[in-house]
Amino acid sequence: MTYRNPTPTVDIIIELLDQPHRPIILIERKNPPYGWAIPGGFIDYGETVETAAKREAMEEVNLDVDLVEQFYVYSDPNRDPRQHTLSIVFIATAKGEPKALDDAKTVKIFPLGEIPSNLCFDHDKILKDYCYYRNYGIRPRL
Repeated sequence: MTYRNPTPTVDIIIELLDQPHRPIILIERKNPPYGWAIPGGFIDYGETVETAAKREAMEEVNLDVDLVEQFYVYSDPNRDPRQHTLSIVFIATAKGEPKALDDAKTVKIFPLGEIPSNLCFDHDKILKDYCYYRNYGIRPRL
C-alpha cells in the first residue's frame, strides 16, 4: 500500500516593529498560483518548523525574523491548488526594509486595513483570523 500524506509548510506573518502600527509584509508571487501571499514555503527534510520559518523569511523577504508565537495550523485539503499541504503559521517580528528574493516578484508593506483582496491559497482566511486575534486577542477555534 502506498501512503499519501499532506506536505508540511510554514507561513510567517511578519510584523514590522520599526514602522507605525506594526504593518505586515506580503509578497507578490512570481510563480503560480499568482497573487499576494504571506511569506512562507515548504519545510525541508530534517528541518524544524521554526528553522524553516526563519529560513523562508530570509529567502523571500531578506529579513532576519524573531518568531513570537506559533499561531495556528491550517490543513484544508484544498488550501493549495498544487497539492494537499498543511501550514504551520507563525507570527514574527522584524526590523528593516524587506527585499523581494526567491519566488517573490515584489514585496510590499501593508497596514492591516489595506490588505489586498487577491490573496493566494487560504491566506485571506489566515489574515482574517490574524486580524481578529490582533484586535481582540481571540485565537481561531476548532
